[in-house]
Amino acid sequence: MNYNFEYMDIILLAMIAGFIFLRLRGILGKRTGFEGKLSGEFDQEFSKNVVKENFKNQIFDDAAQKSFLEGAKIAHETIITNFASGNLKNIKYLLDKKIYDQFSDAIKERKEKGHISETTFIGINSALIKEHEKKDNILEVSVEFVSEIISCLKDKDKKILSGDPSKVKKVYDTWKFSRDSRSKNPNWFLINTQS
Repeated sequence: MNYNFEYMDIILLAMIAGFIFLRLRGILGKRTGFEGKLSGEFDQEFSKNVVKENFKNQIFDDAAQKSFLEGAKIAHETIITNFASGNLKNIKYLLDKKIYDQFSDAIKERKEKGHISETTFIGINSALIKEHEKKDNILEVSVEFVSEIISCLKDKDKKILSGDPSKVKKVYDTWKFSRDSRSKNPNWFLINTQS
């Protein structure tokens, strides 16, 4: 038997391992024992800046904004159609408590008056992020929506009180969404609406 090939394989593997080691050392560097520790003040300031920059650059880069807007569009349509039909159970997980209470009061008032809301959501023409910011651990994003809707309000005798059941109207809304960055819940909550 000839063992020359086995020795050549071992030498070749050792050379590859040495090359990889030298490349890693060149990339990662080496510890000299004189690195020292950062002062606590610098560490805290660095952490604040990193969190702030992460929200601006990493969390809310173009891909993240696109993904957020896709979810915001779905939420916009879902909230409008469920509010119009008086069904808040399906959208409670998307609403801040204050907004939920406002919607609930509006639906109760509508029912007490015997009014019926008829809404057909045609689609969203555009959705643009107007601003986004981080306050402590709370992330807030304002979105401008331009959508097309057919809506009208009728009394109990089906007489039209407002709107037009045959006319598509353009609606301009600015909605603000919020999320606690510490929360494991990935949902954003609607916290404010302006038409």
